[in-house]
Amino acid sequence: MNISIFGLGYVGCVGAACCAKLGHHVIGNDVSENKVNLINQGKPTIIEADIEPLIKEAHDKGLLEATTDYHYAVHNSEISFIVVGTPSSKEGHLNLGYIYNVAEQIGAALKDKDEFHIIAIRSTVLPGTNKKVGEIVEKASGKSRGKDFTIVSNPEFLREGTAVQDYMNPPLTLVGTDSEIADKKFRELYKDIPGEFISTDIEVAEIMKYVNNTYHALKIVFGNEVGNICKALNIDSHKVMEIFCKDTQLNISPYYFKPGFAYGGSCLPKDSKALRTLAHDLYVDVPVINAINPSNELQKKNAIDIIESKGKKKVGILGLSFKAGTDDLRCSPIVDVAEALLGKGYEIHIYDKNVAKSQKTNTNADFISAKLPHLHSIITDDLNEVCNASDVLVITNKEKEFSDVPAMYPNKIIVDLVRQFKELDYEGNYEGISWSNINVNPAQNNEIIRDMVKTEF
Repeated sequence: MNISIFGLGYVGCVGAACCAKLGHHVIGNDVSENKVNLINQGKPTIIEADIEPLIKEAHDKGLLEATTDYHYAVHNSEISFIVVGTPSSKEGHLNLGYIYNVAEQIGAALKDKDEFHIIAIRSTVLPGTNKKVGEIVEKASGKSRGKDFTIVSNPEFLREGTAVQDYMNPPLTLVGTDSEIADKKFRELYKDIPGEFISTDIEVAEIMKYVNNTYHALKIVFGNEVGNICKALNIDSHKVMEIFCKDTQLNISPYYFKPGFAYGGSCLPKDSKALRTLAHDLYVDVPVINAINPSNELQKKNAIDIIESKGKKKVGILGLSFKAGTDDLRCSPIVDVAEALLGKGYEIHIYDKNVAKSQKTNTNADFISAKLPHLHSIITDDLNEVCNASDVLVITNKEKEFSDVPAMYPNKIIVDLVRQFKELDYEGNYEGISWSNINVNPAQNNEIIRDMVKTEF
């Protein structure tokens, strides 16, 4: 396959060497004549482990060349990678000027190219950049996206010092595209690269690098804060974190990484509070650990805001316990939401068969009446009664019976706090607490007739 790479800095040089190693012909393009000359001499433009022999081998085999002529690079390739820098301003905004300049150059070169061309953004960019680049290329080329060219988002996940190994042995390859042609081309391009090939939405691919790196930063800071607490207690922090990482069912796993409602129950609130208190007593500053509870409280507020935004007085809460299949109400976050709505004058109906059962059998009756005096009398095990009496249905845990709610109760407003549905064709209005665009039914866009103004305090 013939590839052009615009930008011969760190990522571009590694990409050029590795693509050539995979057997593709690569044309590097850069405004720096020095970088172009280095590549054409079989030398890398960066200092990086394993890169020098790869560049020399690619040059000697005739698989790697470089030029300052962007027209030549585009016309002699099927895919053009944009791998220029996106430096941050002091406020944290990205400078996308280099990317836009390259997009204009590629567009100008496409004016007199007949073949379909694929442009891949490899640089780290925020969502929306792909769309903007497409508009720039259309304007510069006079051609149409989808018909004459397409734009793909193919973020890199390389670490300095191990970039070549990371490129050749990634955990996954991510391509954001809306083009079947591009999807097939990239599967062919990366066919000899191990790891799962994931083709996804363009915006998903654009944001992944930021999510990954922010989480990596969080892991480092969390580990350091745990270490500082352990040091104050004269505990071996590396042994603690070594054991922590051995749990791949919960600690290092996808189990908790699902956007949704606030956490609750008897363990997470109590134990995280205890660790914060311990740090405080030891005079150890732990800002990240201290921020966990405020963030959790914010998610409760987000739920209240969404419910209030619907402007309906009658609200049905489907599930009061903190987790499906239990009657445990200890620190259940939806309890705080229900009590807040009651205080603002909402008519609340609550369905929870497990909690209702524990009331009838006196298993949990004393706790419910003592801790939830405003709620215990309106909890029922009659789902139909709650749904029929409510305009807004709030799904708070993943009980299987709630999956039938859209079909059984059309034209209601559903607020989903747990991603009960992967996708939806529902005649009523649907909103997820931390996701959107899963209801494809046109009725989703019908205006809601409000009977209650949001209360501000």
